[in-house]
Amino acid sequence: MAATVFESIDGLKARVGEVLGYSGWREVTQEMINQFADATDDHQWIHVDVERAKASPFGGPVAHGYLTLSLVVPLLSEVVDVRGSALAINYGCNRVRFPAPVPAGSRIRLGALLKEVETIAGGVQALFDATVELEGGTKPACVAEVIYRYYT
Repeated sequence: MAATVFESIDGLKARVGEVLGYSGWREVTQEMINQFADATDDHQWIHVDVERAKASPFGGPVAHGYLTLSLVVPLLSEVVDVRGSALAINYGCNRVRFPAPVPAGSRIRLGALLKEVETIAGGVQALFDATVELEGGTKPACVAEVIYRYYT
């Protein structure tokens, strides 16, 4: 899907309360999971031991919750394009939950609702309700309130 484009940061304020759209689907591969394990030194068997994970309640390896959360950044950039800012930063999260596991080889996408925009020194702070959907799943893989700051 095409991103929702804002030509200025002030344009965000007019869209508060709206779903801004959805990212494309992205496969979460075993290679990504292994690379994340290496980067974070989190080699729990449920993520990286394919054979052992087959006997788990999930039937195979699953992505780290924080890997899923980290994918919010590139997926949100597919949904929201604030062209009128000189600098955009990921300022953090308020609440994060992982209601469903992401099996290796599955696909996820992000839906984003613009919850709030407030003026800050030099720009605005935007709060998004980010929902990472699991293709074919009944529960989201991740739900988070993510905060971005856009500066002029």
